[in-house]
Amino acid sequence: MEPKKLFRRKIYDHMLKWKRESNGHSALLIEGARRIGKSTIVQTFAQDEYESFILIDFTKCSQEVKNLFNDVSDLNYIFLRLQLVYGVQLVERKSLIVFDEVQFQPLARQAIKSLVEDHRYDYIETGSLISIRKNTENILIPSEEERICMYPMDYEEFRWALGDKATIPLLRSVWEHPQPLKEAHRKLMRDFRLYMLVGGMPQVVEAYLESNNFEVVDRAKRLILDLYDEDFGKIDPSGKAARLFAAIPAQLNSNASRYQISSVIPKARSEDYIELISEMEKSRTVNISHHCDDPNVGLGSTEDLEQYKIFVGDTGLFVTLAFRDKMFTENIIYERLLSDKLASNLGYLYENIVAQMLTASGNKLFYHSWPTESKKHNYEVDFLLSRGAKILPIEVKSSSYKTHASLDAFCKKFSSRITNERYLIYTKDYAREEAMRYMPAYMAFFL
Repeated sequence: MEPKKLFRRKIYDHMLKWKRESNGHSALLIEGARRIGKSTIVQTFAQDEYESFILIDFTKCSQEVKNLFNDVSDLNYIFLRLQLVYGVQLVERKSLIVFDEVQFQPLARQAIKSLVEDHRYDYIETGSLISIRKNTENILIPSEEERICMYPMDYEEFRWALGDKATIPLLRSVWEHPQPLKEAHRKLMRDFRLYMLVGGMPQVVEAYLESNNFEVVDRAKRLILDLYDEDFGKIDPSGKAARLFAAIPAQLNSNASRYQISSVIPKARSEDYIELISEMEKSRTVNISHHCDDPNVGLGSTEDLEQYKIFVGDTGLFVTLAFRDKMFTENIIYERLLSDKLASNLGYLYENIVAQMLTASGNKLFYHSWPTESKKHNYEVDFLLSRGAKILPIEVKSSSYKTHASLDAFCKKFSSRITNERYLIYTKDYAREEAMRYMPAYMAFFL
């Protein structure tokens, strides 16, 4: 069920750019996890930017409509039938046809090649990538297809939904001209923790705005998690994918240097799960940070496919997933997080939100760990970003502590490879000591 409210989403501008630059010579596929607002934004775009449109929802349409795409040798007949079935008149070069949930009719996706070559109308497809991949094994994927990935609402979109257009421009100016925020910091941090709790799924944001009640919010998140379980069942009917997903909070809480598959599925070996983990990553329900064995500019060149951490794609869902065994995620968790009285063992929420923000900004996630001199424990840098010919190291703290032994050791070990700056993301106000920047969590939005 799509939300009733129309939230402003940045992907709309990307869609406008596609329409203008493609001019009908490519279709647009919007990928993403379920319930992030794909159908809503496409319908809004169709209404605002075209004279007319037909939206074919392949989860609801008749078998007759589905069968139209089994044979695309006569496009005139297909267009005639669609106009009659939907009661819409299509106008050449001024109409859009939407294939919503296209994974349920893979032949419609295959037909894109012929439809685009015909050039009468524009085409947008939406779908859950899990199902798309599972249903396209025997079809020809059209090269005339541009792809955009849609993520949960980012922090700026969340503030827009709350009617706040001032906060992010203020923070952007601080990012460009760094300085402590002093009295404003406490409120900014509280506002950001609200985003961590509610998350960026449109249905959940709508539930928050309508009810101002965390129990209602929590219920909306549980419904989405149930849908994700269904999707994981499509990837892996044995249920292992769903179990791996459910164990993410416990795995992050363990402070291990990698996701320990064998602790979730006894006797499992990491090398046997590379493909399944890849499928989960492509579902966009999770963000995966791979270990980089030898940090350098091309971080992916030494990516370890068997050593990784898994984060939930939406931190609001993460909060509920962590306490899913209870009927309602304890109110005390919401109260403590909102008031910054979170138990230290829930600090991984901050790591999850930073992973979410970095991913939404187009960064692929990497981290690096290595043994200390005593070999009794490991140093670990939470995130590594490529910046030009250098690496930008980032450490995340769930507290006000400025300790950063791992970051210092990393910068000493790889001094020639890193940028002039390094970041410690924490919960206190902006500060700077030589090359070290101490940055409040809400500023990670700009990294």
